[in-house]
Amino acid sequence: MTSHPAETPLSQAEAVIARLMTLHPKGYDLSLDRITGLLARLGNPQDGLPPVIHIAGTNGKGSSSAFARALVEAAGLTCHLHTSPHLVRWHERFRMGAPGGAKQVDDGLLAATLERVEMANAGQSITVFEMLTAAMFLLFSEQPANAAVIEVGLGGRFDATNVVARPAATLVTPIAFDHMAFLGTTIEAIASEKAGIFKRGVPAIIGAQNFDAARETLVEKAQRARTRSIAVFGQDFSAHEENGRMVYQDEDALYDLPLPALTGRHQIANAAGAIRAVKAAGFPVTQETAEIAMRTVSWPARMQRLTLGRLVDLAPQGAELIIDGGHNPHAGEAVAEAIAELEERRPR
Repeated sequence: MTSHPAETPLSQAEAVIARLMTLHPKGYDLSLDRITGLLARLGNPQDGLPPVIHIAGTNGKGSSSAFARALVEAAGLTCHLHTSPHLVRWHERFRMGAPGGAKQVDDGLLAATLERVEMANAGQSITVFEMLTAAMFLLFSEQPANAAVIEVGLGGRFDATNVVARPAATLVTPIAFDHMAFLGTTIEAIASEKAGIFKRGVPAIIGAQNFDAARETLVEKAQRARTRSIAVFGQDFSAHEENGRMVYQDEDALYDLPLPALTGRHQIANAAGAIRAVKAAGFPVTQETAEIAMRTVSWPARMQRLTLGRLVDLAPQGAELIIDGGHNPHAGEAVAEAIAELEERRPR
């Protein structure tokens, strides 16, 4: 008889989330009505956050968020970080600002916060992402930090994170075809949904775009939103590789930086968008702090080399194992290009 290892018991927070999953049958249901009502019953914690850098896009959101956090922390400041989805545990979505670098939220604190959200919701139909977002706003408003980097879950205009009335800056990373059942079937429609995070009087940063139509739509939406300023990659700021280094330039700075610790040419553009957004949000960025950020940035499952574990043991002798979370054609192309550029010619 074959024995199977016992399943790992749920943590306190995971047990609460499992319970919350019964409140709404659909994974996605884009609307702000439920989240705004819930947040009102919680005292509108989204209005008590530190300065927010809000990031939307199809690809590169997570990496850009990681760069933004690294840049803030390189200046000696603390930074909350919200990302989604997670790789292994729900807790990864909530990194709490702390001296020396943000830390994953404590299980007991997350469980207690989710239970407060659950009580305020009182059994009404609501998506798990909306509940998690409400918990994020409570956590980030009640725990001190100098900044909060908040990644959109899906889309932008009707995403549950899009209730911060006046972020410090907004950034839209590359737009591509993904989640078309919810965001539209044309690049213009998808870009319009992502541009929903642009706010009147708030700087809008438009990252590198593979489609001219996406860039044009984002600029038009930013103008209509009467944002404080519009900075477009390739026009108002840029970055490229030169002699094994990353060169970043905008209207008032020229940085000669090490290549980002995240592998792939596409990460240079992601880093550039983050630098411009962090500067637009009013945080100090210097040659020195940008160098530190490029070296220390970390974001798992982005062209990540695996060196330990069962998969490595199962791979052919001398082979290299790389993992990435790309899940649409544009991301697949970026991964293929990154692999093709690797100098080593080992089996993969």
